[in-house]
Amino acid sequence: MQPSLDLRLLATFIRAAHSGTLSATAIQVGRTQSAVTMQIQRLEEALGGQSLFHRSGSGVRLTGSGERFLGYAERILKLHDEAVSVFSGKGLHGSIIFGSPEDYLIAFFPTLLKSFGAIYPDVEIKVVSAPTVELHPLLRARQIDLALVSIPDAKASKDVVRAEPLVWVGSKPTLELHDFGDTVPMALPASNAMDHRAACDAMARTGLRFKISYASNSIAGLIGVARSGLAISVMTQEAVPADLFILKAPLPPLPELGILIAFAEEERSPAIEAFADHIRRVLPSL
Repeated sequence: MQPSLDLRLLATFIRAAHSGTLSATAIQVGRTQSAVTMQIQRLEEALGGQSLFHRSGSGVRLTGSGERFLGYAERILKLHDEAVSVFSGKGLHGSIIFGSPEDYLIAFFPTLLKSFGAIYPDVEIKVVSAPTVELHPLLRARQIDLALVSIPDAKASKDVVRAEPLVWVGSKPTLELHDFGDTVPMALPASNAMDHRAACDAMARTGLRFKISYASNSIAGLIGVARSGLAISVMTQEAVPADLFILKAPLPPLPELGILIAFAEEERSPAIEAFADHIRRVLPSL
């Protein structure tokens, strides 16, 4: 009798194939690295002792057999999810790894998750928080399934789900009340972030003198510096806490970002499609 293939082993194999490291796979599937190694070994035994990965100190890469088997594994799981969705009568099942910048997670994700979970309680969503510039490589490596990403001009694409303005934020209602003198100190995301470039470009165009006093991709850190009154910051409007103020002139206007849904693959599971559709319906009204 031929051995059967455990769907959990297939899911772990696919994650390992896309991530290239067993440590990253362990985080994604919620197991220890040793447990992931054992799962891969069990799958190789079920396939007649085929070796699926070349292992090295820097990670894993697929063997020829692994390359051939990857397509089968992905099709098996996709068909499984579709069959369960269509015939179980219990709605969608499956697991999604979702990526998003931190400010969108703070502003939108609790409502998105709660409303989606009420409709599809059997879909598990794991979250990766990273700026847009870091989410694109994760999508290409298929370490996440879909993500909210930003583009610098909300009118540049017909696929924009929501336009979100960038705003100046401070601990006092006006820039003058901060009493910074001739040079405005700013707390900004890292220099490769859209928010950073937009803020610096806007200040340069107006001729206002400024300095970067604090740089971090952690919005909690930016909020903390803004609260201290030692610098102003820039963030999306919906992420501004109630105890901080949105600052206007003489500070220059900032652009309106566009929020898109980006996917790792063209062929997507029913759970991923359902979550993306939910985002398209709900996000514009939040």
